Amino acid sequence: MGSELSSDVAQLEGFAPRRVAPFSTNLSLVEERTAEEKVRTLFAQYRERFSRADLPGILLCFATNTALLEGMLHIAEELLFGESLVSRLHKEMIATCISRQNACAYCADSHAALLGAQGASPEMICALQSGDLNAEAFTHAERALLTFAGKINAASSAVTRGDVEAAISAGWTEAQLAETVHIAALFAAFNRIANGFGLPSPYPRGF
Repeated sequence: MGSELSSDVAQLEGFAPRRVAPFSTNLSLVEERTAEEKVRTLFAQYRERFSRADLPGILLCFATNTALLEGMLHIAEELLFGESLVSRLHKEMIATCISRQNACAYCADSHAALLGAQGASPEMICALQSGDLNAEAFTHAERALLTFAGKINAASSAVTRGDVEAAISAGWTEAQLAETVHIAALFAAFNRIANGFGLPSPYPRGF
């Protein structure tokens, strides 16, 4: 996982001049210099594990609750950015798709940048950000996965076994779809946290 994360960071460095830190938010973000010792320790662990000098805005939101910050760092390392049943590329596709559905500019643009770092084409990123799942940039399997994830986010109470079977017939396993439910739900939560705190896009001028 370490080399994979380092690769992400190396490619994202090219976006740095276009990244803009938030000037004001709905709720105050935790400042590292005044944070309690446990939070500062967790920030240091984040920098070491993810090879990043900066602290993303969403991390500063989580830091308002130390237990939440600690738990989210573990989830990020073990599920969202680690090796699992769903590839990193597809996780970032799901994240970008879900974030666009939820009108979360902070997450949609952040994960579009990470998706690009995973090798996604500009056409795929544009299609995800515009909600065009019929674009030629997607395979049949990817389209099925994104449709399933999108329904989990937008209409979870309407999900049926038929939705699962449709994704399985496109090439996904039931275990992968179970993980997709968790991933989609987590990113939906992140979207609401980012929007609630008022985090703006870190790439307002594009990337």
